[in-house]
Amino acid sequence: MESKPQKEHQWLDQLLGEWTMEGECDMGPDAQVMKSSGTEHVRSLGGLWVVCEGTGTMPGGGTAEMLMTLGYDVEKKTYLGSWTGSMMSHMWIYRGTLDAAGKVLTLDTEGPSFAGDGKTVRYQDVITIKSKNERTLHSQTLQPDGSWKRFMTATYRRVK
Repeated sequence: MESKPQKEHQWLDQLLGEWTMEGECDMGPDAQVMKSSGTEHVRSLGGLWVVCEGTGTMPGGGTAEMLMTLGYDVEKKTYLGSWTGSMMSHMWIYRGTLDAAGKVLTLDTEGPSFAGDGKTVRYQDVITIKSKNERTLHSQTLQPDGSWKRFMTATYRRVK
């Protein structure tokens, strides 16, 4: 059962390399916008997956490590992946789609509500390719009215 990289896998190749990151997190009207920074190393796993290994400052202080995997399931015709971080015990599981222009990968996931009420809510992490050397990642959560509220934006710039 050997898979060969398809054009969807090749799309992920533009994430490969060394990156710096500057981010902002807005947790609501009563909270101050928090800034973070870090680095990320993205490598290929057999041309079918990318592994994104990041380190950085947490909004409000402290150090964090993050690990994201992204690939494409040819049979299910969807992007799949995961995200874990040293600051939480929840593993985020992604299922995603690429927009028609080939610039925006939207990754749907579910996780614990930031309200701390024990509920599970829907989130999206959205990767946007701005250029060969710049991309953004923003995170948003589904609101009760069906709209999405962005709470985090990070800009990645290629180092090499």
